[in-house]
Amino acid sequence: MAKVLLIDDEDKFLNSLSQRLTLRKYPNITLNNGEDAVKTIRKDNEIDVVILDRKMPGMSGEEVLKEIKKIRPEVQVIIMTGHGSMESAIEAGKLKAFRYLEKPCDIDTLIQVIESARVEKTRVMATHEIPIIKDNTFKSWVTGSPNYRPGLIALGIILFLCIIWFPTSNKMLNILSFKKTGQLTDLNAGYTAYAKMQNGESIADFYSGNYKIKTTAVHADGEKVKRLLTPEETAFRLKVMLGILVVAAFFWATGAIPMGITALLVGVVLYFFGILRPDDIAKAYAKDAVIFIFGILAMSIAIAKTGLDRRIGIILLGTSKSIPLYLFVFLPLLAISCSFLSEHALVAFIMPIIMIVYVASIRTAGLAQDHNLVVMLVLSLCFAANSGGPGSPAAGGRNAVMLGILGDYGHAPSFGEWVMYGLPFVPVMAIVIGLYFYLALYRKVKVKNVDISKIVKKAAAQIGPMNKNEYITLFILILLVTLWVTGSDLFGMGGPVILCLVLLNVFRIVGWREISRIPWEVVALYASACALGKGLAVTGAALFLGQSFIDILPEFMKSGEWLAVAASLFTGLATNFMSDGATVSTIGPITVPMAIISDTSPLMVGLATAFASSFANMLIIGTPNNALAYALSKDPITGIQMIKLSDFFKHGFIVLLLCLGVLWGWTIFGYWQWIGFN
Repeated sequence: MAKVLLIDDEDKFLNSLSQRLTLRKYPNITLNNGEDAVKTIRKDNEIDVVILDRKMPGMSGEEVLKEIKKIRPEVQVIIMTGHGSMESAIEAGKLKAFRYLEKPCDIDTLIQVIESARVEKTRVMATHEIPIIKDNTFKSWVTGSPNYRPGLIALGIILFLCIIWFPTSNKMLNILSFKKTGQLTDLNAGYTAYAKMQNGESIADFYSGNYKIKTTAVHADGEKVKRLLTPEETAFRLKVMLGILVVAAFFWATGAIPMGITALLVGVVLYFFGILRPDDIAKAYAKDAVIFIFGILAMSIAIAKTGLDRRIGIILLGTSKSIPLYLFVFLPLLAISCSFLSEHALVAFIMPIIMIVYVASIRTAGLAQDHNLVVMLVLSLCFAANSGGPGSPAAGGRNAVMLGILGDYGHAPSFGEWVMYGLPFVPVMAIVIGLYFYLALYRKVKVKNVDISKIVKKAAAQIGPMNKNEYITLFILILLVTLWVTGSDLFGMGGPVILCLVLLNVFRIVGWREISRIPWEVVALYASACALGKGLAVTGAALFLGQSFIDILPEFMKSGEWLAVAASLFTGLATNFMSDGATVSTIGPITVPMAIISDTSPLMVGLATAFASSFANMLIIGTPNNALAYALSKDPITGIQMIKLSDFFKHGFIVLLLCLGVLWGWTIFGYWQWIGFN
């Protein structure tokens, strides 16, 4: 039962209402002034609903309401007064009062309002990411609620401490202390900055010197000097990075703490364990991809505000007259498009349309929600966009990285050759993704008759013909895509977006207040993933993971097609926890030389590695597509998050396995055998 706080300066009315609520089993507290009410709200976290008189001596009801919402925004306040007016009701509404009632109020009506307020409190708690504690049992302490799971937090801390204090292995020390010779067989050939290292320099030397991570040594004469880190000292930092990788992935997957706080936790570890200097940590967080995510989220606000998203939806989703057509026609076309255009931009432009379709479908059916429907629409879109990565070298930076690695060994393919080897994978994979969601969720969907094309056309018709702001936004959008296509090497992906945001503000289409409402936790999340990847790379932790994986492979998987299988397996797993470019940068320099040494086609192994870096479906840190889909999957009316982190993890893991299966069966042991490699 909801716990109620009653605040009224009329003692007779207050005591009578308290008794009637008590008879109906509602625990309640009575107070006759606003000052004590504010103090009570501050110390009693179990109060669910407040029934508040408007006209009282001292603090007025409006002042008390304002203070309550500052302290506990989730607590629902019912204004009950004998001095009501239209003006006071409007003011109470502005201050987010749940309901405005006049005395005397029928007790049954009041009970209904209290119950509605209790339900609303739960919704507001979810919106504000406030933990919902149901009871005080040990099980509740362990499992907790989303964004507050004490038992899992404790487990994460234990895992971190176990990893960093685990004895340093000889293999780890060998990797960190090995001196570069420039040969293919160098133990540190897969290090992220191997090309920048001098002959005779070890990873420990380069990391410590290049990033100015030094320690103080005391000579026999007492003089203090700065020296490079030893391999043992570097190994400790390597283990710290492995520890925070495990803990961050664990927290992101389970929702033990808010994902934005986990993003900050990564930075805390980088700072206080001396992994990088403060300026380098800031640079690691402020990658071009992070600026891109911020910018594209802000751009989506402008596109949705002007209604341009609905016009785009007519073009892109015109064939999707049913869910099967969406899954088996639209998704393959989208995936192929993502092989040549910015997959992140396409996801950002389409997601608001998908949410319009979802909300319109459930409202028409008279439903509050249909979780399976929104999961099917959003995740299939996101995963199909991810699967477009192998289609061409233009599909992402990871492919450019692999071209560079293959070029270093004289085996870089032309644009046409890459398309020949990669594009046949894309539509097949998109169809498999559509089939998975059809078989897994279609029967569970409550609203099956969804004509996406019709809904989008109706939404576009409601706003009438295009106006001036839409034409300006369309022109700026075309400019943005043009800059991406022609100048991404010079300006990156983030620079053009920021330019277009400035133009949108100059033309008064969006203001900073609107831009500031983007989901910043998603931006912080992806920034921390970049910083995490940087720390793993520079400390040698990423190389250690790659070498460890290669070492446990059976001999038959160290050459031929099976080496390509092994490379794609490790890449597919690793790319869910590191950025795709960082994953290819780490694994490619290990597997490509292995292919040359074992007389296996380096092109085959390199392409398999690059292709699998597109399989980041499990966590939203894996790719900007996931982050954008998560950030934009909120109910446009209530603001409630529709897609959960657990949805990504559960369905993303299965789709990851399907991606690997298609890559192995259809590509490596399929049409690649027919095409062959020189």
